Amino acid sequence: MAKREEQEEARTEVSEVAPDVLRMELPIHMPGLGHVNCYAIVDKNGAAIVDPGLPGPGTWRALGDRLRQAGLTTGDVHTVIVTHSHPDHFGGASRFARESGAKIVAHRTFRFGPMGSDSHAEVSADDLAAQSGDDEEESDDTPRESRSDFSKGKTPWGGQRPRPPLKTRLKWRLMGAMGRGSIVPEITHPVEHGDVLMLANREWFVVHTPGHTGDHFCLHDPESRNFLAGDHVLPTITPHISGISSSPDPLSSFFYSLDRVAEIHDVETVLPAHGHPFDDLKARSHAIKRHHHERLDHVIAISRDIGRPASVETFMQQLFRPRSWGAMAESETYAHLEHLRIAGNAERSEDADGTYLYLA
Repeated sequence: MAKREEQEEARTEVSEVAPDVLRMELPIHMPGLGHVNCYAIVDKNGAAIVDPGLPGPGTWRALGDRLRQAGLTTGDVHTVIVTHSHPDHFGGASRFARESGAKIVAHRTFRFGPMGSDSHAEVSADDLAAQSGDDEEESDDTPRESRSDFSKGKTPWGGQRPRPPLKTRLKWRLMGAMGRGSIVPEITHPVEHGDVLMLANREWFVVHTPGHTGDHFCLHDPESRNFLAGDHVLPTITPHISGISSSPDPLSSFFYSLDRVAEIHDVETVLPAHGHPFDDLKARSHAIKRHHHERLDHVIAISRDIGRPASVETFMQQLFRPRSWGAMAESETYAHLEHLRIAGNAERSEDADGTYLYLA
């Protein structure tokens, strides 16, 4: 099975994808993804960069190489823009702040950790499993995120909370112990919906797009008709929508955000955080929303077949193939069940152990 765009390994060459906007692909090693797009928006004072990859020396070396190709140095970066609170988007921000004095721009609700969002979940559980091929037989060698990414913390529905693998957590702790500071940046310039950033001598409008995370935002430049989409709208996969969120109904927030960006007319090029630039923001937004509505219909059909209140885990095992089972799939299932409940299309009760049971 051919790789999805978002799973392709990072290329070393730098390309200009819009006037004064450079695409720099950075290598990442995360389930379901092979690169993250870091964009450099160049002006007479240097550059602002968007989403500077994972924390660590490997990413930093790659960033330095890409900047040199563009005739820049890390010291030329005066601004770092973080579209949302996932490590592959904010990892290099703290180091830029220390070494070049860059200001750090993120949404005013930026927060990394258990109360913010699933701290490692980027792509949907279906897309995560797709990297091993839809037609392969399930075996003991089939990768499942549930085998290494469970934490000890319990979720509202009684399952286990996703978090980064142990090796990753230990690496981040080591970086802090070596005096490199926290991987989580201090936000010096918080923004919110409707704010305007002057980048490359043009006005870029902040579009708050909660869903994938509560603090996610995009940037729209109506003059050059470009849209920096972060993880909100990706070309061939769907972003993970977590049930663990500051929003009581993260799926409803995501639907609202998709509708919001689909209504923007002055867009010719969408610049996503993973995958290649594409040109039809409205169609892609509608396709992602349609996927989730189909999933909601599937959840209702599962409930009818079961014929009694059932746990999130039970729904998850009917909704996803075995290779997708795990904490992320449970989190997505919970988000869909809660959306139905809040809309009046499902009922929630608890068993003797306090585990949530749903009848949709």
